[in-house]
Amino acid sequence: MSASHHIPKAVLYYDVHSAWSLAVLLALEEKGYGKDELDLRLVDLSKGENFSPTFLRLNPKGTVPTLVVPLENTLSSDMDSRYKAITDTDALIAFLDKSRSVMSHTHTTSAAPAPALSPATVALSSIAKSIITLLHSSPASPELLFYLNARDSYALKMIAPGISTFLKGRKEALERYLVENETNEIRVSEKTKTFWLEKKDETGDLLTALIEADKSDEDLSESGRKAREEYFDKTKAAWQVGLALVLTKLSKELVGPFALGEQISIVDIHLTAWLHELVILSGGNTQDSGAVAIARLEEHVGGGFAFTKDAVPAVPAASVPRTTSSEGTAPAPPLEPKLAVLWDALAGRPSWQKVFDVKG
Repeated sequence: MSASHHIPKAVLYYDVHSAWSLAVLLALEEKGYGKDELDLRLVDLSKGENFSPTFLRLNPKGTVPTLVVPLENTLSSDMDSRYKAITDTDALIAFLDKSRSVMSHTHTTSAAPAPALSPATVALSSIAKSIITLLHSSPASPELLFYLNARDSYALKMIAPGISTFLKGRKEALERYLVENETNEIRVSEKTKTFWLEKKDETGDLLTALIEADKSDEDLSESGRKAREEYFDKTKAAWQVGLALVLTKLSKELVGPFALGEQISIVDIHLTAWLHELVILSGGNTQDSGAVAIARLEEHVGGGFAFTKDAVPAVPAASVPRTTSSEGTAPAPPLEPKLAVLWDALAGRPSWQKVFDVKG
């Protein structure tokens, strides 16, 4: 067996229901990583596997994606390898971008190109940092918007089953870990125990308004009505205030047709997964055109929110109308929001088709 077979692989811990996990899968596709370059291990968030003692030893925050990589000076086949965990999504995707290039000697059977995704200029690097920071800010959190996604009783009844099942599975796992710790089946530090208790309480708070979602307002107790009203207020603030500000700032930062111009960049990796999740939460789907997807998002944000239409759509030559104006020139296509043009540009890439097919 050749020495290359002994070289340890990086391990990606992920869940396809995590938007940022999908961003990492997109990065792997865009960078041309081969299946033999790293191992993929599913962490089922709905079963609380990210809070297990084993996973918390890798990532004390209990978040995915997490990439565990062997340290460079321990790659020799005749010594024990040591590892580090990369738990920040921004740092993780940047690591993947730098680790596979035209000049790198990764142990892979992949012959796919390895384009550099990082911006080539200081100016574009500054824009990239600004956008990525914005997408990972609290008001932009896909997880927050997943939990807070109903503004009336009917909508709450529709979304509650899926979210409740997810949260109940997580709560049951946390309760089980706490019991097993008390009965000495497992032993963890007080810090981990406190972490579990905090997550259990957070999960319980989120469940409060959801477990009675099938009840009419009249059938709720006073505390139930209060919990429902608070949930609606939080949802309205999350979408109409927090997210609306994020989207407005984002639209101003975009260059077009991709985030930083004519070529896909590291920003688009983050943006693709994030925007796709928002459109799905808004009732859209992967097959929507950019115009339809962004119209759904505008409507779901609510409060009269609307993007500025200042981008020229990429219209295939075959679909350009042959009619002309009185001056004898074909009329320009109507302008669209930058995010609609970006959606169409991204949706045409193989990485989009492959990764979002995984999510179903």
